[in-house]
Amino acid sequence: MSELRDFVADLLERRGAVVEALGLERLEVLAPESLQRHLGWPELTHLGFGTQQAQSTIAIALEGDWLDRFGTLLGGEGRWTEREVRLPAAVRPPSDPERVLDHALELPNAIWRLRGLSATWTRCLILAFRITALSDEKRERLIWLGFNLGTGGLISDILEQLRPGLAQMADWHTPDAATRHAAGPGWSAPKLAARLRPLLEHEARECSEPFLRAMRRRLARDRDRVHAYHNDLRSASLKRLAALNRTDGDRVDADRRREALRVEAIEREYRAKLDDLRRNYALRVTVEWIQALEIYVPVQRFEVLIRRRKGERIIRLDWHPLVRMVERPLCEAGLGLNRARLVCDDKLHLTDLAGHAPCTSCGKPFCRVCFPLACPRCRKTH
Repeated sequence: MSELRDFVADLLERRGAVVEALGLERLEVLAPESLQRHLGWPELTHLGFGTQQAQSTIAIALEGDWLDRFGTLLGGEGRWTEREVRLPAAVRPPSDPERVLDHALELPNAIWRLRGLSATWTRCLILAFRITALSDEKRERLIWLGFNLGTGGLISDILEQLRPGLAQMADWHTPDAATRHAAGPGWSAPKLAARLRPLLEHEARECSEPFLRAMRRRLARDRDRVHAYHNDLRSASLKRLAALNRTDGDRVDADRRREALRVEAIEREYRAKLDDLRRNYALRVTVEWIQALEIYVPVQRFEVLIRRRKGERIIRLDWHPLVRMVERPLCEAGLGLNRARLVCDDKLHLTDLAGHAPCTSCGKPFCRVCFPLACPRCRKTH
């Protein structure tokens, strides 16, 4: 909770408040008029960040709406920034580059040859998104996605190791012109959107699956309870109606009509209750961009020659000295979450297995980069 306390203290000080720490879990805040109006606080406020707070203390936690209210104070600040990361000490390149590549690159239908290894700079884009699943309950999760803009590789696994190290580096350097030139240009918005969309859809499904399983169990429980209740009412009315059908008389006819109307009312109420359950358990998943960080990092760059039949192509992979890991290879169709890549015959595009899967209609495997809309043999859209 100390990180949340430090964040709130720093934010309030930047907005003109005087903040004093009262132990590890409390802050005393003297707020200016603008903060008082925005947050609804008195001039002198005590904030608490622990599980148990005094009566006059405002409890601040990750739950609730306080993070959203603090976010409105930030506005657009801090949503995008850039940083040059410098190595604290020299790191030697891999002693056996081909062995490193052999663990990072798997080409079932092609061969590769290492052409060279050189030290350079690259530009990496780190993006944070909040995924919110809302039904009868609410679940939120923060996910991080990373791309090497110099090679096109997905570096989310490297990012997990890199982020703690970045948080511990106190120095913040703005990249100079030479570093920018060595790292190369960034991506256009359409290219970034095309790479992000399938990854975000995959992450949203992965994040929502445990929530969906629990929601389905609750829905089945409530549906069974509603069905049992109305089925008992309807069965009792049908039994009385069957008994009335075996007798005659004017009064019996009136009772029979009343009982038939009761059965219709029970069925109507049952359908209405099911509609209520559908609305209550309807699932809505939203993905919201939170923050972007461009980092310029030193790397050892592999130049790799890919051969497929009579075609050749050069691709690049980076080894990151900060975490001593090599990134996954470029993936031009599919998610690219593993190291296996298929190489197409025509343009030597690198895809994951799904990006070169057989057509669901005629069974012909084809490259989703060369033919993004339909199978080249049967013209079936996919």
